[in-house]
Amino acid sequence: MSTTVTGPDGKVRCSWARAAPEFPDYHDTEWGFPVGDDQRLFEKICLESFQSGLSWRTILVKRENFRKAFHHFDYDKVALFNEEDIKVLLQNEGIIRHRGKIEAVINNAKRAQEIVKSEGSLAAFLWRYEPDPKTHGKPQTQTTSPESIALSKELKKRGWKFVGPTTAYAFIQAMGLINDHVEGCICREKVEQARNKFNRPL
Repeated sequence: MSTTVTGPDGKVRCSWARAAPEFPDYHDTEWGFPVGDDQRLFEKICLESFQSGLSWRTILVKRENFRKAFHHFDYDKVALFNEEDIKVLLQNEGIIRHRGKIEAVINNAKRAQEIVKSEGSLAAFLWRYEPDPKTHGKPQTQTTSPESIALSKELKKRGWKFVGPTTAYAFIQAMGLINDHVEGCICREKVEQARNKFNRPL
């Protein structure tokens, strides 16, 4: 099976980009480009947690609803959510109404605050799990990695929920901790350049 697909615009992309109409833009402008902003990193962890057992398209089409519901994933605000807020969220048809996952976001917001306090920033902590490209396998041939397993283990140790190794690996791919665009994809070189210019948070 081919690892690339040629779109209607004549551009070659990772084959998954053809799976849904929302994917090409997400693939071209977000997936794999390095992110160092704490709020965006927290958002992605939360959305990956919501995706567990579902398709990414389901989450992507609801992303703006999630952002409105969770104050654009400002973890300082989400950490203050209470039972009344949970009841409101469970009535929100624009998001995934899963009590366990909603409660996990609130819990993880508090845990994110703790990491920022102890490590300086969420970005500084998360980027410690950047895989070595030299030892990383071929793009998109795995669903976990030693780094995602280690990240998941450490997050769980710190009290995070819904952050298994597969969720952690999807996060590592999407946030640019590794360039997992396949050879021949129009974004592989763009992402590589972005990663080369990216200042790793300390």
